[in-house]
Amino acid sequence: MNKEVFFFDTYALFEIIKGNEKYIEYAKVGGVTTIFNIAEFNYNLKKERSKEEANKITDDFKSKTIKVEWEDLKKAMDLKIKHKDLSIPDAIGYIVALRLEIRFLTGDDDFKDLENVEFVKK
Repeated sequence: MNKEVFFFDTYALFEIIKGNEKYIEYAKVGGVTTIFNIAEFNYNLKKERSKEEANKITDDFKSKTIKVEWEDLKKAMDLKIKHKDLSIPDAIGYIVALRLEIRFLTGDDDFKDLENVEFVKK
C-alpha cells in the first residue's frame, strides 16, 4: 500500500471503527470522505448504537469531510443510472475520488470491478 490519501466510502468507515486489521494501515495514512457518506454512516451507526455514541463517532470524522462540487453530483447520478445497486453517497464519493485522483477505498462488491478502486474485503 502506498503512503497516500484515500477516499473512505461508508463501508471503509465502518471497517475502520470496527478495528478491522486490513483497514488499520489505511486509517493511519489518512483519508477523506463526503458529508453524504458521513450521513449514511451516522444513520447506520444509529441502528446499532445509541444516538449519543453514534454522534460522537461521526464527529471524529468531521475534519475528513471534503467539498462536493455541483458537477460531481450530476456525474454520480449518471454512474448510479448505470450501476443501480450503488448507494447515492458512495456513487458521489466515487466520483469525488476520481476528480481528486485518489483511490476509492471500499469492500463493497458493487465497486469491485470499477477502475480506481482499492478493494479490501473483510
